[in-house]
Amino acid sequence: MSRIGKKAVAIPAGVTLTLDGQTVTVKGPKGQLSWTIVDEIELEQSGAELSLKPRADTTRAKAMWGLSRTLVANMVHGVTQGYEETLELVGVGYRAAMKGQALSMQLGFSHEVDVPPPAGITFAVPKQTEIRVAGIDKQLVGEVAARIRRIRPPEPYKGKGVRYAGENVRRKEGKKK
Repeated sequence: MSRIGKKAVAIPAGVTLTLDGQTVTVKGPKGQLSWTIVDEIELEQSGAELSLKPRADTTRAKAMWGLSRTLVANMVHGVTQGYEETLELVGVGYRAAMKGQALSMQLGFSHEVDVPPPAGITFAVPKQTEIRVAGIDKQLVGEVAARIRRIRPPEPYKGKGVRYAGENVRRKEGKKK
């Protein structure tokens, strides 16, 4: 039995959750998200809670049970509070700035790297060496942050590059004489 799947998803005040077959739509103060749950999972809404149960006792149904519950809970959290990922730029001359809605970074290349925000994502640059990626979709926020990090990942000798806030970069010892 899935310990995560057994928990009911609490729907806070100000959030409306509608079921249309297997499609779950969540509307809140920050926006709207929808997702179609696989057929192996049964949805049941009672008051301000949504519970999920597997229809059969198969391995796939058990696997999708906890995943589906977590994705619905993430949608509820996203439309109420949203998600944010912070990136740090480490290196001499590495800096970021906003160009309209787009993010412009100088990362040691011969040119600036511009990253336009996808729909539903906003960038903020509180300091020249800090980037904040925010949005209501947890997966999209993480994916955009990973794409930005992939432009110049931290290297193991000096630690220069784009890293997540608080990320521990394993350092290597340099060449010896």
